[in-house]
Amino acid sequence: MITISKFFILRKYLFFLSILILLISCGTKQDIVYFQNIDNTGISNTLFNYDPAIRPDDMLTISVTALDQDAARPFNLFSSRFSIAEGQSREEQQTYLVDSDGIIDFPVLGKIKLGGLNRLQSTELIKKMLKDYIKDPIVNIRIKNFKITVLGEVNRPGSFNIPNERITILEALGLAGDLTIQGLRDNVLLIREIEGKRVTSRVDLTSQELFNSSFYYLVQNDVIYVEPNNSRVKSSTVGPNTGELLRVISTLVTVAALIITLTR
Repeated sequence: MITISKFFILRKYLFFLSILILLISCGTKQDIVYFQNIDNTGISNTLFNYDPAIRPDDMLTISVTALDQDAARPFNLFSSRFSIAEGQSREEQQTYLVDSDGIIDFPVLGKIKLGGLNRLQSTELIKKMLKDYIKDPIVNIRIKNFKITVLGEVNRPGSFNIPNERITILEALGLAGDLTIQGLRDNVLLIREIEGKRVTSRVDLTSQELFNSSFYYLVQNDVIYVEPNNSRVKSSTVGPNTGELLRVISTLVTVAALIITLTR
């Protein structure tokens, strides 16, 4: 039989159980704060000037201009696209698909291997090939499908197009709304494809060594995955409504104790 004194003891145990669950789910400053040792050590290495290499399946736009516009015209292809919003057709510059061998098919010049070259190298190569046709050509190359993907414990997961072809892992996480409080900051997974093979690396956002990592600058189609921390994992196992469950149990215990007391 449950007495009034035992009832209050049971309530006390439930209270301490609630406090214990809260303490288990609490994180520390070391789990949350970025770049924890940067004030003491600084950044020793100078950041390199990063320029991504052109890869198979990249979509490129290549524009050629010169003082003699008529001479440059055959090297610029355009296609018509009907705009429903504008109610008329508009011309767009044609894109060039880089095939599995890193080659594009360019007008007049034919097959050009750009795979593995960065934008500056590709520009110089095409300018050199154009000199037989155009005096002082100007070449502008852009990667149209440069995108990265951020998944996991971030506020806005998804894929993001990067128009300037230069982005750091911090900027990518910023686009995704930063990590949630449940995101694991010292073990962020980055997945990259290099020469047809997937390469993975772990990045510690709490360390200043992040700035010296070869994965600090992202390349097209990189994927970032932020794992949940222990608190998040435990909450998903126990259930997101643990507090509500404890309140229900407490209420049931109270009712049961009152019924038993009244029926004695």
